[in-house]
Amino acid sequence: MCSSKLKNLSQESISRINGRPVLQPKSNQVPALDRRNSLKKSPPKPLNPITSKITSPRQISLNSPPLSPKLKSLRKASSCKELLSPTTEKPKQVTKPVKLSENNDGGYKEVMPMVIVQKQPGSIAAARREEVAMKQEERKKKISHYGRIKSVKSNELNLNVEHEKKKRCSFITSSSDPIYVAYHDNEWGVPVHDDKLLFELLVLTGAQVGSDWTSILKRRNIFREAFSGFEAGLVADFSEKKIQSIVNDYGIVLSQVLAIVDNSKQILKLKRDFGSFNKYIWGFMKHKPVTTKYTSCQKIPVKTSKSETISKDMVRRGFRFVGPTVIHSLMQAAGLTNDHLITCPRHLECTAMAAL
Repeated sequence: MCSSKLKNLSQESISRINGRPVLQPKSNQVPALDRRNSLKKSPPKPLNPITSKITSPRQISLNSPPLSPKLKSLRKASSCKELLSPTTEKPKQVTKPVKLSENNDGGYKEVMPMVIVQKQPGSIAAARREEVAMKQEERKKKISHYGRIKSVKSNELNLNVEHEKKKRCSFITSSSDPIYVAYHDNEWGVPVHDDKLLFELLVLTGAQVGSDWTSILKRRNIFREAFSGFEAGLVADFSEKKIQSIVNDYGIVLSQVLAIVDNSKQILKLKRDFGSFNKYIWGFMKHKPVTTKYTSCQKIPVKTSKSETISKDMVRRGFRFVGPTVIHSLMQAAGLTNDHLITCPRHLECTAMAAL
């Protein structure tokens, strides 16, 4: 009897709230029936049946069988191949799966699929690499002929390099006129024994006073034409009319023309006295040129004692424009003295010619 009463008391004093046993005082207890009625919930409204026959993505995933480990490994391998495959392939078109959005009524409505263009990974970098490769090929085509065809500028540079290698006399530079360079390489310092050429050199050296060799060498043919190829016999017979025409036609100063005509007459006298102008002029050198050993053009004098001796004798005989400086220039041009620097290759060449 006692045990049954305790059970009833315990059942009455212990109430359940939200499914949990809670001990309450007697005053707060509610009859069991009322409590049961209050705890009853309204039944949930039934969901409207889905009119669409399309199953939800959740159902698709639930209904689909689980993937085996082999399939997972195959998928990984295929994804690796896609990454390693060339990115020049066209981008794939991927359609998003159909989504079912929930209505206000609790049902689902179908959403139209969207087509999305999916680019391969690394396609931008690959396109950039292709662009760079194409530019490199174009550049190779542009420069493929370099070094095969020699331009005029490269030839001029080669000539300048040759000049430096030859180490000509220092008054020949990279900016020197080609006609002056050719005169240095072919004529200057070469022994001359021809009377006409000696007369020509005497005229040119006298004309270059107050000027320069380059300007005189450019007018060399004009002098030859004006003075009948430097035939002393023809020039000596020039009349006043002929002399005036030379001044007017060739632009040569009158005093210079008169001096050349007078010198031609004195050369004819030397031929009668010495047999030739060559014998007279080389007689001062004992028919043997002087070979100097200058290492710098600054050390080359403008006149020497020998040029002063020859100048005095020629002035005494009636020659004009034959000062010591002009005569020294004549001696250098006609090879009476070899004033090429010892570093110039023409020094040895002219010395060898003088020995013949």
